[in-house]
Amino acid sequence: ELRNVVRRVLAEKSAKPDTMPAIEESEVRPRQIQRLFQALQRSQILGKSPGMLEVLRTIGTVAAGDSTVLITGESGTGKELVARAIHEASRRKDHPFVSINCGAFPETLLESELFGYMKGAFTGATTNRKGLFEVANGGSIFLDEIGEMTQAMQVKLLRVLQGRQLRPLGGTSEIPVDVRVIAATNRDPQTALQQGQFREDLYYRIAVITIHLPALRERVEDIELLAFHFLRQYTDKSGKKVLNISPKALDCLKAYQWPGNVRELENTIERAVALETSDAIQMERLPDPVRNIPAPHPKGSVVLPEGPFDLESYLAGTEKSLICQALEQAQGNQTLAAQRLKLTKPSLRHKIQALGIDPADFRRTS
Repeated sequence: ELRNVVRRVLAEKSAKPDTMPAIEESEVRPRQIQRLFQALQRSQILGKSPGMLEVLRTIGTVAAGDSTVLITGESGTGKELVARAIHEASRRKDHPFVSINCGAFPETLLESELFGYMKGAFTGATTNRKGLFEVANGGSIFLDEIGEMTQAMQVKLLRVLQGRQLRPLGGTSEIPVDVRVIAATNRDPQTALQQGQFREDLYYRIAVITIHLPALRERVEDIELLAFHFLRQYTDKSGKKVLNISPKALDCLKAYQWPGNVRELENTIERAVALETSDAIQMERLPDPVRNIPAPHPKGSVVLPEGPFDLESYLAGTEKSLICQALEQAQGNQTLAAQRLKLTKPSLRHKIQALGIDPADFRRTS
């Protein structure tokens, strides 16, 4: 349908002599669209929910430029897939895409991984080694979990981003690099800024463009689409003839909250395919947490007691309990808790203050 629309528009333009120069310009946009679709297909980013459609539109908009991008979202939402799609849809697609998890390395090792080192820089440095910034020259580098960097490392990264030059460990001269930086974090950036865990100058250098990936529980429309995608993927790998998902199993998938997001859904389908002996995934093949969804309370299940009843106190207590549960699940992150309760962050903050709740009580320390 899209191809037909584009053909019709181009045909109408070609019929008008005065718009001939515009036809040549219009050929650029279809090529960009085609490159975007190919990038999304290779990256396996799927979704039809409003939140994901907005993400896809943003990818298409920012891919053509070179601006630094910050991708936020819970663990397992597919931040690296989005980073790869941006790279694949950009003019840098024929150059390297390099990825590193900044939370997986101590500071000194992370510095040498990113910027490289010279022979003799430290014990064991027997040769010169390029860092990932230099390896990605001309392409893109994806800095996953950038919020896990130490303050000292953040300063060193900021210097590279500002000057587009780096100095390897043990080196004396600067090396120019042409790299697009795409970063990601599963933390709330504003909370990290307020708590002093993220440098403000680095944040504003990184977050030129921000893309937020919604949690899977916020895009229920996509669960069936993703489930069947993973079903095809793992039946092809295993060679099994599991072609469908039973209605009961599908209902369980849609009702579950998916704290591990898309990654957890993928693991669930892989496990179900491995265990299934029929031609459709049955509810019994799903893990216990997915299969045993607590039943909703029936209407009128709260019995009005005899005599006077303080409705406002009861509702306030219920509201406080639900907000505390949301903060517990979000580890004290008010932005995530507000999303869980479908409230705006200012509204949640007002309720927290009115009910005497301290979000710090729910933050987990490492």
